[in-house]
Amino acid sequence: MSEELEEIIEEGIDLDELAKRYEERGFFRRFSEMCSGLGKPHGSREYKIARIELQRLMAPLIALLSVVMFVVILVVVTAVTGQQKKTIEVTIAQLDEVEPDIEEQPEEPPPEPPPEPPPMEDVEIVVDNPMPGPVSQLTPVASPPSTQVSVKPATQDTVAFVNSPVKMKSMVGSRSPGSIGAATRGGAQFGDQQTEAAVYKALRWLKKKQQSDGSWSSDVGDYKGNRAACTGLALLTYLAHGETPKSKEFGKTVQKAIEWLCENQKLSQSGKTWTITDAGNEEYGYLIATYALSEAYGMTKNPIVKDAAYHGLERIVKNQSPTGGWNYGLRREATEPDDISYGGWCMQAIKAGKLAGIHVDGMEECIKKAVRCLRERNANKRTGFAYRPGRYFEVYAGLGGVGCLAMQLLGYGKDPVVKNALQVMKDWRPNFDSANGPFTHEHPRGHWQSPQYYYYYASQCKFQAGMAKDASQTDLVAWTEWNKAMKAFYPNQMKDDGEIEGPDGKPRKCAYWINNDRHSCRPIMDTCLAALQLMVYYRYLPQATLKAEEDKGAGADAAVDKKNDITVDVDI
Repeated sequence: MSEELEEIIEEGIDLDELAKRYEERGFFRRFSEMCSGLGKPHGSREYKIARIELQRLMAPLIALLSVVMFVVILVVVTAVTGQQKKTIEVTIAQLDEVEPDIEEQPEEPPPEPPPEPPPMEDVEIVVDNPMPGPVSQLTPVASPPSTQVSVKPATQDTVAFVNSPVKMKSMVGSRSPGSIGAATRGGAQFGDQQTEAAVYKALRWLKKKQQSDGSWSSDVGDYKGNRAACTGLALLTYLAHGETPKSKEFGKTVQKAIEWLCENQKLSQSGKTWTITDAGNEEYGYLIATYALSEAYGMTKNPIVKDAAYHGLERIVKNQSPTGGWNYGLRREATEPDDISYGGWCMQAIKAGKLAGIHVDGMEECIKKAVRCLRERNANKRTGFAYRPGRYFEVYAGLGGVGCLAMQLLGYGKDPVVKNALQVMKDWRPNFDSANGPFTHEHPRGHWQSPQYYYYYASQCKFQAGMAKDASQTDLVAWTEWNKAMKAFYPNQMKDDGEIEGPDGKPRKCAYWINNDRHSCRPIMDTCLAALQLMVYYRYLPQATLKAEEDKGAGADAAVDKKNDITVDVDI
């Protein structure tokens, strides 16, 4: 018994009466009297009664305070987390549906909705030299000596990927599943279920052929090796389909490919020149790898990938020939300069780098010189664009699409030389046989050597012209007719190659393409180029000229508009 209670009993206080008074009074009155009593002298009756009341009310007071504190904390946390987060607005380029005004053409029935795209996975791959240059055979060089300095330690965890904060609005905004579905819904100007099914078969075949180190290479014929070119082409094929290291079926395949390209970029023994392992004598592989790394940075925003792409682009820009073109081995001087087949990969790499927001000193001037060279040196009335300047090279009729696409992507799609090249290609139709090219007495059979390589460019040229918002009726009809032939041809030319396990554990069919031409020993290259043709509907939209994502890098020579695009002014 407490001392206070004993004292109350000694003083003769009636406890029953006291308890009765407690029962009759409400909580707040008792609480008020308790507070009043605690202010009385310690020996007084009121103080002692207040002490007893305090002991009784301690537990409910603590419970009440706990609830109040919990509510206060909850309100504070809700207020903090409810603040508006800063987001990056991403716009998705939409394909403008343009219905052809073609007379005497029956109206197509409404297409069936495309099937749910099958899931995907990883792989091992092999590729050969993707350079179909009509002048010299390509012989891959041995891997660089071990004394060369690597950009980064060659470890498989070198490239750590995070979700990209932006999707390159001008370049890959259309590579989302929803946009791919819209672009392959069927119709005269679009892809369909068959084209997209063929793309999936090719992606799974490439996964099946990827080597354990993440590269691809050719293992047949005169084009053995050249892992840089093969890996770059395979990576471009996955990126075109919107695949990144975060993708469910092909994520590991893509990441291993990017890592191989980053880890095998080397600084020469002199410390002055960047190279890449197994790029071939003419270094086509170096250009294609740089192109792929530039696109990879645009879709991942990974700083290690940006660093590797920057080194590749810097060498391309610095080693442009004085006349504005490019030559084998990125030599600035050559007896036969301005090889348009070689320069085509340089210009595609520069375009991808600019769209990704990678700014290299001298890039703007490089673009101006390249356009000037295409106009004044490579443009040709008979072929659209000549393989190299001079009448002798007019016999190489298939490379007109290279210069045409470069001009379109650099922002000069309405230039007269582009219109001429489109006219030259107007009657071309897809085929894999070098004996069935569009020959004339000026274009002998022996010089139509690599139809699939030529059509890789022709498909993009016709799409860029025919699907532009202000497309002429001629260009729209040319694209519609080409697309009809392409959709009928390519899915039926695939070669089955077994199955590979899908992400759900079920088997998925694999298939590939191969040319019947002098480069028929290179199925990796043929498969990549054909698959890229069937992704033309959503790979680069007609609006995808040199507009780049805003990048804080030094040396940015462009104006940022309200939508955070960088518009490059290429005045000649």
